[in-house]
Formats: sequence, structure tokens, C-alpha cells
Amino acid sequence: MASARVVSTCLFVALLTCTLRCSQCVKLSNIILILTDDQDVEMGGMTPMKKTKALIGDAGVTFSNAFTVTPLCCPSRSSILTGKYPHNHLVRNNSISGNCSSTTWQKEAEPFAFPVYLNKLRYQTFYGGKYLNQVGNSKYYNYTLSANGKEEKHGDNYEKDYLTDLVLNRSLHFLEERSPSHPFFMMLCPPSPHSPWTAAPHYQQTFSDVKAPRNGSFNMPGKGKHWLLRQPANPMPNSSVEYLDNAYRRRWQTLLSVDDMVEQLIKKLDSIKELSNTYIFYTSDHGYHTGQFSLPIDKRQLYEFDIRIPLLVRGPGIKPKLTLQSPVLNIDLSMTILDIAGVNLSTVNMDGQSFLPQMVSAPSLRNGTERPFFLVEYTGEGHSSEDPSCPKLGPGLAECFPDCVCEDAFNNTYACVRTLKDANLQYCEFADNESFVEVYNLTSDPHQLENIVKKVDPALLQIMNQRLIKLESCTGDSCRNVK
Repeated sequence: MASARVVSTCLFVALLTCTLRCSQCVKLSNIILILTDDQDVEMGGMTPMKKTKALIGDAGVTFSNAFTVTPLCCPSRSSILTGKYPHNHLVRNNSISGNCSSTTWQKEAEPFAFPVYLNKLRYQTFYGGKYLNQVGNSKYYNYTLSANGKEEKHGDNYEKDYLTDLVLNRSLHFLEERSPSHPFFMMLCPPSPHSPWTAAPHYQQTFSDVKAPRNGSFNMPGKGKHWLLRQPANPMPNSSVEYLDNAYRRRWQTLLSVDDMVEQLIKKLDSIKELSNTYIFYTSDHGYHTGQFSLPIDKRQLYEFDIRIPLLVRGPGIKPKLTLQSPVLNIDLSMTILDIAGVNLSTVNMDGQSFLPQMVSAPSLRNGTERPFFLVEYTGEGHSSEDPSCPKLGPGLAECFPDCVCEDAFNNTYACVRTLKDANLQYCEFADNESFVEVYNLTSDPHQLENIVKKVDPALLQIMNQRLIKLESCTGDSCRNVK
């Protein structure tokens, strides 16, 4: 009997050891995040992306209610990397004074960016393309790269220097050279479709008859809106319309190279037999506008065209041709990626939440993860002196066009509560001397033409105000559990 107990004990220990070893050998999924620059979804920004929609969207899930928490490059990308709202990572806009690419960011936020966690899990990591701002990186030619810490200057030769293609080619090289023993994470950030909208030579004649959409709020006055939106001339002069139409076409032209990037990347993953074990995310840092409310071109505004983003995902466990309507935010990307990597999310100090259960769970299990409302916030930029081309508006403005239309100002500083679950509403407060408020019912007014702040039940305004106060001071769990 004693020898039998010894044998059974030894067998148990052997099985336990085998189980531990096997659990350590389970191969984690690879992850790729493709992040475009200024790509809208409301104004047809995904129309040129036929390959991307087929190879990622049709092969996985399309989120119909994906949002950025701030509609500008540097703070949005900081939110993606840290999983935090701007009031927690403290990057407010693209300026140095707005903490973009600052020493504070490098010391206090960057060490906790989600790729750092992946690296500690022995993920092989690759980052290619635009990072934040303040380094002149929204370019297609004549730029300087940091290649593993070494300065690398590039010129204007298409075959050698076109940045979208260079990011692709280096990512393919990374896949060739990687170790198959460990998973990999890649973040690819092409400049498209950001200005100066330089298309590859073979795409420069495409979409010759395309114009910006004329529906919705196009060329409409900013009546009842914040001071900045009430300034543009309406209707827009022909020169502005011609300019924005040209920008719209050229934006689409640049995106065709990104569409090719997606196709080549997926072909490579298939050839090295990694496609079935790789999650691929496709999204943008924020939206864009071309003529909405008579603003020629830019982002930075609180409206749907600037805060909605494309989001497509394919990967293990995700059924094809799935569309999900639950709201997801760009601060959720980091938590979702860490969830895929097996990180215990309770140990991570981030404001977002993983939407992995939304993608891989049965429909009956998805509802409990839907957030009731969320925050969108932005701190406006301006110049202390008046714009020489626009003296009548005085100081404090930025991004001004020759016809005296300015896209930003110090008092274009706002915070909004957006809700979709019980009612399709947006409530925004401005930090200005008017204490201006904008409220929209997007069920009856999807283009946000009428500010209904004076028509809404004051009790509802109070509820939205209290939600906003809580969200503006939230951190971590309190951002996910605001009542």
C-alpha cells in the first residue's frame, strides 16, 4: 500500500509538472495595430479601403460606434498608448505647452504605455511611422526617422523614401527576421491621410471626379453654436470649396497605399503561417471634416465627423462579417490588447476597458460590458498675438485660413458627455467667458444642426452636468463605473 501511495504521488507530481510546463508553452496570439492619421468614417473616409474592408472587416468585426476621446493627433495617440483620458495623461493638444512629446510625458506616461507591458511578456515589438507630434512627422518624403535610436534621413525618391511603403517594407522585414519562439506586436502608423496629402505616383490621378459630400451639415451656418463656429462666412466662398474638394480627393489617393499595405501584410502573415494566430486592428486617431458648418478642413471639433473613427478587427475567435453597435473608445485599445496578451487587467492603471469579450463572446454575454456614457475632451490652441491675415478676430486663435476662417482657439476648450445606450445624446460645456453649452439629440438630428439646450428639460441638463463632473475627474475604475 505504501509503495502504491508513493507511485501515485510521483505520478501526480509528474502530471503537475507536465501541466505547468505545457501552460508555459501555450503560444500567445500575435497582435498588429494599424493606426492611420486623420481618417474619418462619417465623411466616407473608408470608401477607398476596399481591400481593408474585405480582409479585416469582412473577416472579422466592424464597430459601428467607435470614438476617439479627443479629436487631435497628439492627445489621441497618447490616449491610445496609455489607455487614459487626456485629463490623466495630461497631453492636451499638439503644442509643447499642451504637453505634447514633453519631458513630463516621457517620464510619467511613456513608461506605462501598453507596448512596455508586451515587451515584459517577451513579445517582439515593432513600431513604424508617426509617433506623436512636435517632430515634423506628418510627412511622406523628406523626413528624419529614429531607427532604433539612430537618426536616419530620407529624401524624395519614391522607391526608397515614400513613408507609407517604407513602413510596410520594414514591417515585412521584421516578420522575416522575428523569432518564431515568441509572439510579436506591431504598430504601423502611416501618415495617410494627413496633409500634405502626397499620394504615391501611380495613384495621383485617381478619384479625379470625386468631391466632398454635400449632405448633412456641409456649408451650413454655425447658428446656435460656440463662438468659433459662428465666425465662418456662409455660404463658403468658391475658393474654399475648391480647396476642400481637392483636399478630399488627395486624402483618398494617399489611402490607397495604406490599402495596399494591409493586403501585403496579410499575404505575408499567411505565407509564414501566422495569420490564424494574429489579431489585426485597423483604426484612426480621430475623424475629420471637409466643409461641415462652413469649416474648410481640419479636426478638433466636438461633432460626430471629428470624434467618430473607423475600427475593424480580425483574429482568433472572432466570427466573420460581425457588426457590433456597443460604443468603444480609443482608450479601450490598450486594455483589449493587454487582455489578448493575458495580462491581469486589475493590475493595470488605465481608464479604458477591454472589448475582447464583445468580439469573442456569444451575443447573450456581450451586454454586460457596454458602457452607458463616456467623455470627449479637448483643450483649444491659440496664439497670443492676432493673426495678421485675420486681425478682426483678435488674438487667441489658430489654424486660420486666408479668408479669415479659424479652426481653433484658446476658448475652443470643451468637455462632452456622449451617450448611446438609453438616449442618443451629446452634452458639451465650454471653458469660456460665456460658459457655453451645446446639446444634441442625435436620433432626431444626426447632423447636429440644432443646439437644443434651451428646449431640454432642465432636469436632464442637471443629470448630464453631474455625469460630466464625475467623468472629468475620473481615473481607472471610476471612469468605467460612473453612474
